[in-house]
Amino acid sequence: MGLEDNKLLQKYINFGEKKAGSTTMGILVGLFAAFGGLLFGYDTGTISGVMAMKYVKQQFPKDGQEFSSSESSLIVSILSVGTFFGALGAPLVSDRIGRRWTLIIATLFVFNLGVVLQTAATAIPLLCAGRAIAGFGVGLISAVIPLYQAETVPKWIRGAVISCYQWTITIGLFLASLVNQGTHNRNDSGSYRIPIAIQFLWALILGVGMIVLPETPRFFVSRSNEEAAKDSLRRLRKLPIDHPDLVEEYEDIKAAYEYEIQFGKASWVQVFSTKNRQLKRIAMGTLMQAFQQLTGVNFIFYFGTTFFQRSGIKNSFLTSLATNIVNVGCTVPGIALVEIIGRRKLLLSGSVVMCISQFIVAIVGVAAGSSSAANKCLVAFVCIFIAAFAATWGPLAWAVCAEAYPLRVRQKSISLCVAANWLLNWAIAYATPYLVNPGKGNANLGVKVFFIWGGCNVLGGLFTYCMVYESKGLTLEQADEMWNTVPHAWNSPSYVPAEHAFRDANLARSLSSVGKEEVVSEVEEVSA
Repeated sequence: MGLEDNKLLQKYINFGEKKAGSTTMGILVGLFAAFGGLLFGYDTGTISGVMAMKYVKQQFPKDGQEFSSSESSLIVSILSVGTFFGALGAPLVSDRIGRRWTLIIATLFVFNLGVVLQTAATAIPLLCAGRAIAGFGVGLISAVIPLYQAETVPKWIRGAVISCYQWTITIGLFLASLVNQGTHNRNDSGSYRIPIAIQFLWALILGVGMIVLPETPRFFVSRSNEEAAKDSLRRLRKLPIDHPDLVEEYEDIKAAYEYEIQFGKASWVQVFSTKNRQLKRIAMGTLMQAFQQLTGVNFIFYFGTTFFQRSGIKNSFLTSLATNIVNVGCTVPGIALVEIIGRRKLLLSGSVVMCISQFIVAIVGVAAGSSSAANKCLVAFVCIFIAAFAATWGPLAWAVCAEAYPLRVRQKSISLCVAANWLLNWAIAYATPYLVNPGKGNANLGVKVFFIWGGCNVLGGLFTYCMVYESKGLTLEQADEMWNTVPHAWNSPSYVPAEHAFRDANLARSLSSVGKEEVVSEVEEVSA
């Protein structure tokens, strides 16, 4: 194009620079949606304590004394099987009926059915069935909530709000440890039924709350429902539906979607397409979620109470409670820093601290055994490890994945990433008892398992440097354009976005296909 064409594009870019409207509603909607993390966190924390309760060990294991490695693996990991299939199934529901209704169905119906079965259980089979069904609900929730948040929250605080999903997971873990601490000495079924049944309350709060919240405008754009999309933006931004800034935001979202669909229908084939570096994005997202699990954090929260008991720590329930307090408290700095320092720097620093902490735990444990000094060191550096995870990899894995994909395949891509998380979650939950526990057929690694987690964090740091793009301060559409134009992740922090990148691209196509004079006339009419 010539000089006149460039001036035309610049005129288009500069149109409507000023922004208006409240961002409070969008932030509050995203923060409330983050409450869904409580369901997963609480369930994870509950099962760890339940399996260490005296009454439960008398009633559920086959020998009436201790859960075998196979029983422990089945009970803990069956939830992750359900979540894996729930995450993969999320696009079938979310892309048809919407993000909001998917969350309502997943919480009030699917998850609660699983809770009913677990509460009624008096033997392992029914308990496992309930955990699998509840897991399916959690899988749906975990694949949709980060997407719902990303599509409703303003760009300048999007990463922090999505990170709050991880914070509510930690709060759920903490609340579970409190309830377990209060019921584990009971010598009746209330010892495990009370902690499990409390999950009804969390599901009720999220499900009923979502009934009154708006659907995301980007979902309506993907369904070609202009009126509903603008009405959703009206509720989120508190602007009149014909306000110029609201119309401009809608046009940016619409332009990005129109640009995307030229590459094909939103199918699973497109999820793995090499166009627009989509295949690279999927590799980044799935590996991000996999490495989050390979940090070793769920080893502590799934099996921490039992592990601390076998390590010679007297009050393992209080130790587990302490690690949960650290987890909750240290997630807050990560939420605060994600939009200040950025995603890449936080993830890299977290990998370094976690790696060093875990190697120290493993080395001291091997060298000093189960002495009092070694146990104190174990608890101290496990807490440092958890603090580093809570401030970095815990919340940021959700934010990075939620921001990386174009609208047409966003739900499918995020679902695949979350499914990778649950697949590794299941593998770790299933394999850990065989790796750590003593006994015939087990590896009996004990504290030496921290060598494995430390090595995985070294790989996680290398992965971050090579593959994670910096999306701080970008809209979802600008982040998409960054992936299209920046060849290497380490170059992404210097990326400067265009104001209306996809509208510019659509305009350029129009200039070359329908004639410059017609487009000039359209733009001048809009500008007027």
